[in-house]
This record gives sequence, C-alpha cells and structure tokens, in this order.
Amino acid sequence: MDALPVEQQIVKSIGTSGQISLGKEFAGRKVLVENPEPGVWVIRTVTIIPDNERWLHQPSTAKKLDSALAWANQNLAAASTRKTKSSA
Repeated sequence: MDALPVEQQIVKSIGTSGQISLGKEFAGRKVLVENPEPGVWVIRTVTIIPDNERWLHQPSTAKKLDSALAWANQNLAAASTRKTKSSA
C-alpha cells in the first residue's frame, strides 16, 4: 500500500507542562493520539459514538436506513383528509 502524501508539516514545541497546541481550528475537538513507537505520535480527529447509538452505524442497519429513506423520497407524504375527534 502506498503512503499518502503529507499535506503539511509544522514544527511545534512541547511546553514545560507537556502540552502542545494544535491551533484554534481544533479547539473542542476530540482526538485520538497513537504512539506507534517511542518519539512518534499520530494524532487524528475523531467522532465518538455513544454505545446505545452504535447499532445505527452497522452496515446492515445502514442498508436498511438507506432503503427506508429511498422509499420515503419516492412516497411523499400527503395531507390527511381523515377527521379526528379534535378536528370534528
């Protein structure tokens, strides 16, 4: 597998408290910090999915959701002519 080209390299200094700033554009973001070998860190932004929502991201569920959305787009909702107790 070929390595992807590096878009940008920046030299940063680690402060005396052990922190490094990645810039305001990443403020508040979650990151995954991997340490594949001593002196090497790979930092990637991540999105965290709650355990009770993980099922939504399973391939079989995604396929069912795609199918349901396609059906909904082809079968647009129409106004109901049925009267309810509150509208009678």
